[in-house]
Amino acid sequence: QVQLVESGGGLVQAGGSLRLSCAVTGIAISFRAMRWYRQAPGKQRELVAQITSDGNEDYADSMKGRFTVSRDNAKNIVYLQMDSLKPEDTAVYYCNTYQYPNYYWGQGTQVTVSS
Repeated sequence: QVQLVESGGGLVQAGGSLRLSCAVTGIAISFRAMRWYRQAPGKQRELVAQITSDGNEDYADSMKGRFTVSRDNAKNIVYLQMDSLKPEDTAVYYCNTYQYPNYYWGQGTQVTVSS
């Protein structure tokens, strides 16, 4: 059974940092692209960052230069380092991966940035 469990969220002041973790069981992340999404209240879920199996990183424009996605294949964990946080980064953050024929999601972790 595939499970993704996010952690590391919390309350932080604007300008602060958080590191999110996504621990994966049931599949090896080393062969898969891993993604972070977020969903703010009243808004659609949006892609934050992606890291491919080759280690290539991609970010939404508003996160470039502030967020860094990384992976530890030995531990089967994906990370999202978030720096220079802004109040508009407040959302529930989810990790995601795909193994045919299913997309898998974690339960999410709440990030709240106060001004």
